Amino acid sequence: MIRPFNLRDCRADAGDIALLDNFFVEEAKLKVFGAGTLMFARVGEIGAGINLYDKATISPNIIAAELGSEINPFFVSIFTNTKYGREQLESGMKVVAQPTISTDSIRALRIPPLSQNFQQKIADFFQKVTHLKDQSVIFLANAEAVMLKALGLNNWTPPEALSYIRPSSEAFAAGRLDAQFFAPRVTQLLERLGHDGLRIGDVAPARHKRFKPEAAGTFDYIEIGSLSADGSTTSEAVAMAEAPSRATQHVRAGDVITSTVRPIRRLSALIAPEQDGAVCSSGFVVLQPTSISSEVLLTYLRLPLVCELMDLHTSATMYPAISEADLLALPIPAIAPVAQQQITQAVRQSFAARQQATHLLDAARRAVEIAIEDSEATALAYLAEQSPQED
Repeated sequence: MIRPFNLRDCRADAGDIALLDNFFVEEAKLKVFGAGTLMFARVGEIGAGINLYDKATISPNIIAAELGSEINPFFVSIFTNTKYGREQLESGMKVVAQPTISTDSIRALRIPPLSQNFQQKIADFFQKVTHLKDQSVIFLANAEAVMLKALGLNNWTPPEALSYIRPSSEAFAAGRLDAQFFAPRVTQLLERLGHDGLRIGDVAPARHKRFKPEAAGTFDYIEIGSLSADGSTTSEAVAMAEAPSRATQHVRAGDVITSTVRPIRRLSALIAPEQDGAVCSSGFVVLQPTSISSEVLLTYLRLPLVCELMDLHTSATMYPAISEADLLALPIPAIAPVAQQQITQAVRQSFAARQQATHLLDAARRAVEIAIEDSEATALAYLAEQSPQED
C-alpha cells in the first residue's frame, strides 16, 4: 500500500511500505495498480511519484493516475516535479485544515507536447537514477550485514517463550510491569549488546547547541518528515520570523540525529557537510560521535533490533517517544576496527550513489524545463553534459 510519505524523488517507494495480505486486498475489494502508475498525494508533498511495484494498492490519501500509451509515465513523473508542474498543482490546491489537491485538479494537469523520443530520453535518465538508488540500498544492506555479524546477531534466533517469570524486584527496579520489556528475547539481546559495559552516551554524547532565531534572514530547518529511509535528511530554508517553536537546536557535520518519536520507524540520519549549522526539531536527539565513526553509529541506531529496544522505552499513546536519557543509556558493544572500516566504507558508498542519483534527477527536471523554455535539442545537449561517462 502506497501512502503519501512514500512519495519522494519522483518515486513511490520511499520510507516504510505497508504490506497487505492478498486475501485482505481481495476481501476489501481494493483496486490494484501495476508498475508505471503515477501516484499523487492528496495532502502533503506536491508532485508525483511513479509506482515501481508489479502490484500495489493505495491509501485514501493517494490519487492514482493511469496514462495512455502515447505518454511516458516516467517523463510525467519528472515533469510534475518541475516548476511548471508544481505551479499547476499548487494552483489547484485547496486549504481547509491542510493543503489538499483534488482528482479534478489532476485530470486538468496539462502536460507539454514533447516528442516521444524526448520523453524516452528522460525515462532513460530516470532509469539511471533508479539504478543508483538501488545500489545505495544494497550498500546500506551490506553495512547492516557487517554490523550484525560484528554483534554476533547474524545467526541469532531469539527465544519466543509463551510464558516467563521474573522476580518482582526486577519489575520494581525497572519501574514497569509490561510483559514485553521482560521477554527472554529482550533479556538476551541486552546481554549480547551490553557485555562491554558501554552505553550510547559513552561513545556519542548528546549535543545541546541551542538555536535562537534572529530578527531577519533564514535558516535551514530539519524536521522529522525530512528524514529518508536511507539514513539521509534534507533541510528547508525557513524565515527567522517564521521559526517553528520546535526549531530549537543546531547540528554540525558528522552528527547523527535520531527521532525520539516512534523510534521503531528507524528514523536516524547523518548530517552532511553542507548541512553544518542547520537547525533541527526538538523531536530529535543530536549525537556527536567521539569514539565511534558517524557511519557506524548511524548503522547501529537503524538496526531493527536496536529500534525495538528504543521502542520498549517509549511512553505516551498518540506520539510514543523515548527520552534522551533512556536513549543515551542503551547498550552498545565495542565494535572491531576492521568491521568499523567496512561499515564506514559501505555507508559512504551508499551516500555517494544517492548523491549522484539526486544530481541526475535534478538534471532531468532541468532538462524538461529547458525543453519547454527553449528546445528539445538544447535540453538533450544539456542532458548529455550531465550524464555520467559509460564504462
